[in-house]
Amino acid sequence: MNAASKPPLSPGFRMLIDFGPLLVFFAVNYLYPSESELQKALAATAAFMVSMAIAMGLSFWKAGRISPMLWISGGLVLVFGSLTIYFHDQTWIQIKPTVVYTMFATVLAYGLITNKPLLQMLLESAYPGLSARGWRLLTINWVIFFVAMAVMNEIARQMLSWDAWLNYKAWGVTGMTFVFALANVPMLMKHGLQTQKDAPLPPEG
Repeated sequence: MNAASKPPLSPGFRMLIDFGPLLVFFAVNYLYPSESELQKALAATAAFMVSMAIAMGLSFWKAGRISPMLWISGGLVLVFGSLTIYFHDQTWIQIKPTVVYTMFATVLAYGLITNKPLLQMLLESAYPGLSARGWRLLTINWVIFFVAMAVMNEIARQMLSWDAWLNYKAWGVTGMTFVFALANVPMLMKHGLQTQKDAPLPPEG
């Protein structure tokens, strides 16, 4: 069965793929039998890399494809996770979200400036009927969101301890991401969205 003939992922399975690796990352960090922040960070990072690879495999198995966002997130987890383990320095995995958010903000801002609907190319099937103005407004919202999240991650990683930063990632970032996705729904409906589907969440970083 090819990708075109496979049903789309259910909201629950999509959330498992999007957030499962992060949950594994947090769980291993908190359950790892060591008082050393570095040792916990290294173990959690290794588990993060493995679980991200599994999530990508599950996505391909169930949907017949891996989304561009998941490819990018998975690739960055592999790169920054490898640097974390090689250098024995958790700073590398902590700056990954900053890189992810900055990259997406830059790409989408480029699309706005050049009038190329890059976000629409990625997510058109998720927003049937959305007008050109709706896509532009949604793109602007995502650029603002990504810039804000990049700045906040840099502040958090420099001011907080490793465990406090993880709590910020687990509760603060997740909460803000869901609020952002829900806050866009009224605007989407106003600009032609035909069906109120579950809005795709931004990449977790």
